[in-house]
Amino acid sequence: MTTRMTNRFARLADENRPAFVTYFMGGDPDFETSLAIMKGLPGAGADIIELGMPFSDPMADGPTIQAGGLRALGGGQTLARTFDMVRAFREDDDETPIVVMGYYNPIYQYGATRFLDEAKSVGIDGMIIVDLPPEMDEELCIPAVERGLNFIRLATPTTDEKRLPKVLTNTSGFVYYVSINGITGTAAPDPKLVEESVRHIKGKTDLPICVGFGVRNAEQAAAIGRAADGVVVGTAIVQAVADSLNDGAATASTVTNTLALVHDIAEGVRSARQ
Repeated sequence: MTTRMTNRFARLADENRPAFVTYFMGGDPDFETSLAIMKGLPGAGADIIELGMPFSDPMADGPTIQAGGLRALGGGQTLARTFDMVRAFREDDDETPIVVMGYYNPIYQYGATRFLDEAKSVGIDGMIIVDLPPEMDEELCIPAVERGLNFIRLATPTTDEKRLPKVLTNTSGFVYYVSINGITGTAAPDPKLVEESVRHIKGKTDLPICVGFGVRNAEQAAAIGRAADGVVVGTAIVQAVADSLNDGAATASTVTNTLALVHDIAEGVRSARQ
């Protein structure tokens, strides 16, 4: 099946460069500012957008993304408003893949069927739900795949030979390799270990392998991009938003400073195989 995701990775393969996957927190620090950042990401160099769905108890997120989620929730962000963001983005861009990332509790409260139907209708391409293991595929993964939505799974340094086939079952779009043990944004990845892990996972699947957790700058992104099919950056982007705020509110520099950082890291990703 041809999708925005398959089209994007095919184009990047033709260009012999890794994807730059940018994570930001939907609604941080407010809806309009967050939407402006989202709309500016492709022009700044993002190939795939990961849209964070804020949750009050994000167990895999480090303090920076936790703080971004709390700002978003404080500003009134909800799943319905997250769908509104995607709908507004799609008015101008029907090519950039969008992956929502978050936790199952808000989806469960919203209604899984309702969530999947609305996600498909507004133009979301896939999802990463970090607290839904393969043993719960019937809950959300399989219904998502049946609707043509990618269900993207996380593999980690502790995913062993026995567990990896289970992780890869029903996974689509790409595999998200978590390059460190622990929560987001707390350590830098070792490019040599990442290369070994990516090579190992590639021996088990034809899906692209994107690497995230801990990539903060252009140099790290270039090093990871030499082996991976994609480089995911999130904490640095959310931190750029936080650094631009005044008493928690957006300033004139919030959008421009955030997109400037994205552009800088994008240059690193694009230089990875030159």
